[in-house]
Amino acid sequence: MAIDLDAYLQRIGYGGPLEPSLGVLRQLHERHPQAIAFDSLDPWLGRPVALDIATLEAKLVAGKRGGYCYEHNTLLWSALTALGFDVQGLSARVLYSTPPGGGRHPRNHMLMKVETPDGPHIADVGFGGLTLTGPLRLVADEIQQTPHERVRLRRERGDWVLEAETGDTWRAMYQFGLEEHIAPDYEVANYYMSTHQRSPFVVRLVAARPLAGRRLALANNQMSLHHVDGPTEKRTIESVDELERVLVEEFGIALPDDARLAAKLRAVVEAM
Repeated sequence: MAIDLDAYLQRIGYGGPLEPSLGVLRQLHERHPQAIAFDSLDPWLGRPVALDIATLEAKLVAGKRGGYCYEHNTLLWSALTALGFDVQGLSARVLYSTPPGGGRHPRNHMLMKVETPDGPHIADVGFGGLTLTGPLRLVADEIQQTPHERVRLRRERGDWVLEAETGDTWRAMYQFGLEEHIAPDYEVANYYMSTHQRSPFVVRLVAARPLAGRRLALANNQMSLHHVDGPTEKRTIESVDELERVLVEEFGIALPDDARLAAKLRAVVEAM
Protein backbone atom coordinates (compact mmCIF):
# COMPACT_ATOMS: atom_id res chain seq x y z
CA MET A 1 0.00 0.00 0.00
CA ALA A 2 1.37 3.42 -0.98
CA ILE A 3 1.56 6.17 1.61
CA ASP A 4 -0.80 9.15 1.47
CA LEU A 5 2.08 11.52 0.85
CA ASP A 6 0.01 14.69 1.07
CA ALA A 7 -1.35 13.73 4.50
CA TYR A 8 2.14 12.88 5.77
CA LEU A 9 3.65 16.13 4.53
CA GLN A 10 0.81 18.10 6.11
CA ARG A 11 1.37 16.25 9.40
CA ILE A 12 5.02 17.32 9.54
CA GLY A 13 4.33 20.81 8.21
CA TYR A 14 6.28 20.57 4.97
CA GLY A 15 5.17 22.35 1.80
CA GLY A 16 8.39 22.66 -0.19
CA PRO A 17 9.81 20.96 -3.29
CA LEU A 18 9.02 17.30 -3.92
CA GLU A 19 12.19 15.84 -5.39
CA PRO A 20 14.75 13.26 -4.25
CA SER A 21 17.38 15.83 -3.28
CA LEU A 22 19.54 16.27 -0.19
CA GLY A 23 17.76 19.53 0.59
CA VAL A 24 14.37 17.81 0.69
CA LEU A 25 15.77 14.96 2.80
CA ARG A 26 17.14 17.47 5.29
CA GLN A 27 13.80 19.27 5.55
CA LEU A 28 11.82 16.07 6.12
CA HIS A 29 14.38 14.74 8.59
CA GLU A 30 14.26 17.90 10.68
CA ARG A 31 10.49 18.29 10.64
CA HIS A 32 9.41 14.67 11.19
CA PRO A 33 10.66 14.13 14.79
CA GLN A 34 9.55 17.60 15.85
CA ALA A 35 6.01 16.95 14.63
CA ILE A 36 5.67 13.27 15.61
CA ALA A 37 6.90 12.39 19.08
CA PHE A 38 8.81 9.29 20.07
CA ASP A 39 6.86 7.30 22.66
CA SER A 40 6.42 3.81 24.09
CA LEU A 41 2.74 4.10 24.95
CA ASP A 42 1.52 1.08 22.99
CA PRO A 43 4.13 -1.46 24.20
CA TRP A 44 3.83 -0.05 27.73
CA LEU A 45 0.05 -0.54 27.65
CA GLY A 46 0.34 -4.03 26.16
CA ARG A 47 -1.09 -2.93 22.82
CA PRO A 48 0.15 -4.49 19.55
CA VAL A 49 2.57 -2.50 17.39
CA ALA A 50 1.96 -3.02 13.66
CA LEU A 51 4.26 -1.79 10.90
CA ASP A 52 2.00 -1.83 7.85
CA ILE A 53 1.54 1.56 6.23
CA ALA A 54 -2.24 1.70 6.76
CA THR A 55 -1.82 1.25 10.52
CA LEU A 56 1.09 3.68 10.73
CA GLU A 57 -0.86 6.34 8.86
CA ALA A 58 -3.92 5.82 11.04
CA LYS A 59 -1.83 6.09 14.20
CA LEU A 60 1.03 8.55 13.56
CA VAL A 61 -0.51 10.72 10.82
CA ALA A 62 -4.30 10.85 11.16
CA GLY A 63 -4.35 9.81 14.82
CA LYS A 64 -1.73 12.36 15.98
CA ARG A 65 -0.01 9.65 18.00
CA GLY A 66 3.68 8.96 18.48
CA GLY A 67 5.69 5.77 18.19
CA TYR A 68 9.13 4.22 18.37
CA CYS A 69 11.94 3.51 15.90
CA TYR A 70 10.28 0.87 13.70
CA GLU A 71 7.17 2.98 13.29
CA HIS A 72 8.92 6.29 12.70
CA ASN A 73 11.49 5.01 10.26
CA THR A 74 9.07 2.79 8.33
CA LEU A 75 6.81 5.81 7.86
CA LEU A 76 9.66 8.04 6.70
CA TRP A 77 10.97 5.26 4.43
CA SER A 78 7.59 5.09 2.72
CA ALA A 79 7.48 8.84 2.23
CA LEU A 80 11.02 8.96 0.85
CA THR A 81 10.27 6.12 -1.55
CA ALA A 82 7.16 7.94 -2.77
CA LEU A 83 9.38 10.96 -3.50
CA GLY A 84 11.78 8.86 -5.58
CA PHE A 85 14.60 8.25 -3.10
CA ASP A 86 16.50 4.96 -3.10
CA VAL A 87 16.27 3.72 0.51
CA GLN A 88 17.89 0.69 2.15
CA GLY A 89 16.96 -0.56 5.61
CA LEU A 90 19.71 -1.07 8.19
CA SER A 91 19.87 -2.27 11.78
CA ALA A 92 21.99 -1.24 14.76
CA ARG A 93 23.18 -2.38 18.17
CA VAL A 94 22.33 0.29 20.75
CA LEU A 95 25.37 1.45 22.75
CA TYR A 96 23.92 4.51 24.48
CA SER A 97 23.75 4.11 28.29
CA THR A 98 25.66 0.83 28.06
CA PRO A 99 28.82 0.91 30.23
CA PRO A 100 32.11 -0.36 28.74
CA GLY A 101 32.22 -4.12 29.07
CA GLY A 102 28.47 -4.22 29.66
CA GLY A 103 27.88 -6.79 26.94
CA ARG A 104 26.63 -6.55 23.38
CA HIS A 105 23.06 -5.79 22.45
CA PRO A 106 21.24 -7.46 19.57
CA ARG A 107 20.63 -5.48 16.41
CA ASN A 108 17.26 -4.12 17.46
CA HIS A 109 17.29 -0.52 16.28
CA MET A 110 16.13 0.50 12.80
CA LEU A 111 17.78 3.14 10.61
CA MET A 112 18.16 3.73 6.88
CA LYS A 113 20.70 4.48 4.17
CA VAL A 114 19.36 6.99 1.66
CA GLU A 115 20.98 7.67 -1.69
CA THR A 116 21.05 11.33 -2.74
CA PRO A 117 22.73 13.22 -5.61
CA ASP A 118 25.28 14.25 -2.97
CA GLY A 119 26.08 10.70 -1.96
CA PRO A 120 24.72 8.19 0.58
CA HIS A 121 23.35 9.50 3.87
CA ILE A 122 22.15 7.88 7.10
CA ALA A 123 18.60 8.75 8.15
CA ASP A 124 17.04 7.92 11.52
CA VAL A 125 14.06 9.73 13.05
CA GLY A 126 13.42 7.24 15.86
CA PHE A 127 16.19 7.18 18.48
CA GLY A 128 14.32 8.64 21.43
CA GLY A 129 15.99 11.39 23.42
CA LEU A 130 18.85 11.78 20.94
CA THR A 131 16.94 11.30 17.70
CA LEU A 132 18.85 12.79 14.80
CA THR A 133 17.32 15.97 13.39
CA GLY A 134 19.29 15.81 10.16
CA PRO A 135 20.69 13.13 7.84
CA LEU A 136 24.39 12.27 8.05
CA ARG A 137 26.87 11.84 5.23
CA LEU A 138 28.19 8.29 5.30
CA VAL A 139 31.79 9.32 5.91
CA ALA A 140 34.11 8.47 8.79
CA ASP A 141 35.76 10.83 11.28
CA GLU A 142 34.03 13.99 10.12
CA ILE A 143 32.14 16.13 12.62
CA GLN A 144 28.70 16.97 11.22
CA GLN A 145 26.37 19.63 12.59
CA THR A 146 22.68 18.77 12.86
CA PRO A 147 20.01 21.31 13.84
CA HIS A 148 20.72 20.13 17.39
CA GLU A 149 23.95 18.30 18.37
CA ARG A 150 27.19 17.77 16.52
CA VAL A 151 27.60 14.12 15.56
CA ARG A 152 30.17 11.95 13.82
CA LEU A 153 30.61 8.46 12.40
CA ARG A 154 33.66 6.31 12.96
CA ARG A 155 34.67 2.84 11.77
CA GLU A 156 35.06 -0.06 14.18
CA ARG A 157 35.86 -3.62 13.07
CA GLY A 158 34.09 -3.20 9.75
CA ASP A 159 31.04 -1.52 11.27
CA TRP A 160 30.08 2.12 11.73
CA VAL A 161 29.57 3.77 15.12
CA LEU A 162 27.43 6.87 15.53
CA GLU A 163 28.54 9.30 18.25
CA ALA A 164 26.87 12.47 19.53
CA GLU A 165 28.47 15.36 21.36
CA THR A 166 26.70 15.92 24.67
CA GLY A 167 28.26 18.71 26.69
CA ASP A 168 32.01 18.20 26.40
CA THR A 169 31.73 14.44 25.84
CA TRP A 170 31.31 12.28 22.76
CA ARG A 171 28.89 9.43 23.49
CA ALA A 172 28.40 6.35 21.35
CA MET A 173 24.76 6.00 20.29
CA TYR A 174 24.79 2.81 18.24
CA GLN A 175 26.83 0.53 16.00
CA PHE A 176 25.60 -0.61 12.58
CA GLY A 177 26.66 -2.35 9.41
CA LEU A 178 25.52 -1.82 5.85
CA GLU A 179 23.83 -5.20 5.42
CA GLU A 180 20.40 -4.68 3.93
CA HIS A 181 17.39 -5.35 6.15
CA ILE A 182 13.90 -5.92 4.79
CA ALA A 183 10.42 -5.71 6.30
CA PRO A 184 10.35 -9.26 7.79
CA ASP A 185 13.62 -8.56 9.63
CA TYR A 186 11.97 -5.62 11.38
CA GLU A 187 8.79 -7.56 12.11
CA VAL A 188 10.75 -10.04 14.21
CA ALA A 189 12.65 -7.36 16.15
CA ASN A 190 9.54 -5.23 16.52
CA TYR A 191 7.60 -8.12 18.05
CA TYR A 192 10.36 -8.73 20.59
CA MET A 193 10.76 -5.05 21.53
CA SER A 194 7.01 -4.49 21.84
CA THR A 195 6.15 -7.60 23.87
CA HIS A 196 9.14 -8.99 25.79
CA GLN A 197 8.96 -8.48 29.54
CA ARG A 198 12.50 -7.05 29.64
CA SER A 199 12.06 -4.64 26.76
CA PRO A 200 12.62 -1.05 27.96
CA PHE A 201 9.53 0.00 26.05
CA VAL A 202 7.36 -2.55 27.84
CA VAL A 203 8.57 -1.82 31.36
CA ARG A 204 8.45 1.99 31.37
CA LEU A 205 6.78 4.99 29.85
CA VAL A 206 9.14 6.84 27.49
CA ALA A 207 8.57 9.94 25.38
CA ALA A 208 10.89 12.32 23.55
CA ARG A 209 10.59 15.25 21.18
CA PRO A 210 13.15 17.67 19.73
CA LEU A 211 12.10 21.28 19.34
CA ALA A 212 13.98 24.35 18.20
CA GLY A 213 17.03 24.71 20.46
CA ARG A 214 15.90 22.10 22.97
CA ARG A 215 14.84 18.53 23.56
CA LEU A 216 12.07 17.14 25.75
CA ALA A 217 12.45 13.73 27.40
CA LEU A 218 10.20 11.76 29.72
CA ALA A 219 11.02 8.55 31.60
CA ASN A 220 8.00 7.44 33.63
CA ASN A 221 7.27 10.64 35.60
CA GLN A 222 10.73 12.19 35.32
CA MET A 223 10.70 15.11 32.88
CA SER A 224 13.84 16.65 31.37
CA LEU A 225 14.27 19.74 29.23
CA HIS A 226 17.67 19.76 27.53
CA HIS A 227 18.79 23.09 26.10
CA VAL A 228 21.12 22.57 23.14
CA ASP A 229 23.52 25.31 24.25
CA GLY A 230 22.68 25.37 27.92
CA PRO A 231 21.73 23.41 31.03
CA THR A 232 19.25 20.62 31.56
CA GLU A 233 16.15 21.30 33.64
CA LYS A 234 14.57 18.36 35.46
CA ARG A 235 11.36 17.93 37.37
CA THR A 236 9.18 15.18 38.81
CA ILE A 237 5.58 15.02 37.62
CA GLU A 238 3.44 14.42 40.69
CA SER A 239 -0.10 13.88 39.38
CA VAL A 240 -1.91 11.93 36.69
CA ASP A 241 -3.52 15.10 35.36
CA GLU A 242 -0.14 16.77 34.96
CA LEU A 243 1.35 13.70 33.30
CA GLU A 244 -1.51 13.61 30.81
CA ARG A 245 -1.12 17.34 30.16
CA VAL A 246 2.60 16.99 29.51
CA LEU A 247 2.09 14.14 27.05
CA VAL A 248 -0.64 16.00 25.17
CA GLU A 249 0.54 19.61 25.27
CA GLU A 250 4.33 19.35 25.39
CA PHE A 251 4.92 16.16 23.44
CA GLY A 252 1.95 16.68 21.12
CA ILE A 253 0.62 13.15 21.59
CA ALA A 254 -3.06 12.30 21.25
CA LEU A 255 -3.48 9.77 24.05
CA PRO A 256 -4.90 6.36 23.10
CA ASP A 257 -8.44 5.51 24.11
CA ASP A 258 -7.49 2.64 26.39
CA ALA A 259 -9.09 1.65 29.68
CA ARG A 260 -5.66 0.70 31.08
CA LEU A 261 -4.10 4.13 30.61
CA ALA A 262 -5.36 5.89 33.75
CA ALA A 263 -4.30 3.05 36.04
CA LYS A 264 -0.86 2.79 34.42
CA LEU A 265 -0.28 6.54 34.76
CA ARG A 266 -1.43 6.43 38.38
CA ALA A 267 0.99 3.61 39.14
CA VAL A 268 3.87 5.63 37.66
CA VAL A 269 3.04 8.70 39.75
CA GLU A 270 2.49 6.74 42.96
CA ALA A 271 5.78 4.85 42.55
CA MET A 272 7.80 8.07 42.97
